[in-house]
Amino acid sequence: MDGELFDQVVAAVNQLVSWVAAGAMVFGGVVPYVPQYRDIRRTQNAEGFSTYVCLVLLVANILRILFRFGRYFETLLLWQSIIMIATMLIMLNLCTNVRMATELNTKRRAFLDFDWNYFWLWSHFVDYMQCVLAFTLVAAYITYVLLDSVLFVETLGFLAVFAEAMLGTPQLYCNYQNKSTEGMSIKMVLMWTSGDTFKTGYFLLTQAPVQFWTCGLLQVMVDIAILLQVYYYSRYPQKPVSHTASHTTSAKAL
Repeated sequence: MDGELFDQVVAAVNQLVSWVAAGAMVFGGVVPYVPQYRDIRRTQNAEGFSTYVCLVLLVANILRILFRFGRYFETLLLWQSIIMIATMLIMLNLCTNVRMATELNTKRRAFLDFDWNYFWLWSHFVDYMQCVLAFTLVAAYITYVLLDSVLFVETLGFLAVFAEAMLGTPQLYCNYQNKSTEGMSIKMVLMWTSGDTFKTGYFLLTQAPVQFWTCGLLQVMVDIAILLQVYYYSRYPQKPVSHTASHTTSAKAL
């Protein structure tokens, strides 16, 4: 009887651990953006956050969802992508509103102008939605046509996880251009690092497609590079550069 009770307790603990791990996988990627979102709302300044991070994650997760049509992977990862897309759209909406409230230039820049000089630098959130929708429709059509090609499906999966692995590079470049990490939430980067480490371990343990865990390792390396920037720029402050020098150094990084 004691043995049966022990087995039940072990089974319950294992189930609890599985639920916690599942919740961490689905919602863990969103948590790092909570402090950044709160900082932007509190200060009404999006200077330290690169919205190209949103672009990278939107592309990565849209491609990951399409990849599932060609090669099945866990439903948890599908929900993770859906929730991440929603989170990035929320971040974009906030950053766009903050930028428009503080920007002196009142000229509207729209997605439908097709001006590559202002790509991802548009004036209203609806323009970003139009871009995301256009990309999704084109990518979905190409996937539908080439779904029977193993090479295409595997390439699609690689592009999805590789794009996500490059998540930190816009922030890395933004910090380099600004010669500072001021305005960037260090909590966000620490959560990136811990989350990406956990996620990579999860991919290895669940024997996820090789594209997932190899690019996960790359993502952890990028996170560490950003943390090194935090250390370097705090220890050796650099002369700030003008945020009007170029579009990439624009504070709103939009």
